Amino acid sequence: MAMITTLYGIKNCDTVKKARKFLDNNNIDYRFHDFRQDGTSAELIEHWCQLTDWQNLLNKRSRTYRELPEATKNTMSADSIINLVCQQPTLVKRPVLNHQGQLYIGYSDKNYQEIFSHA
Repeated sequence: MAMITTLYGIKNCDTVKKARKFLDNNNIDYRFHDFRQDGTSAELIEHWCQLTDWQNLLNKRSRTYRELPEATKNTMSADSIINLVCQQPTLVKRPVLNHQGQLYIGYSDKNYQEIFSHA
């Protein structure tokens, strides 16, 4: 059974729009999961933390991150970000692509070409 490729993000995010355009233009079948509409779960973030270092998931340039209290930023861990991201999904660096059991964070045309050249 083939795994469904899932793109996670927020539909009005420019980087997510670029990723979706790439997938659409290359006729790649995928499901889009919008954090704002579809939410997120502790299980999902926990799974991502198993696939990549939790620090890779954080969008440190986001306003949401910059507005966090310093004490929160200084004590972050894999466990604490699970709850934090569930409450504030805009903390996740976008987009997150789950393709064939692999997790890819962020978007670049070159990386997506490489990822899907093996499809």
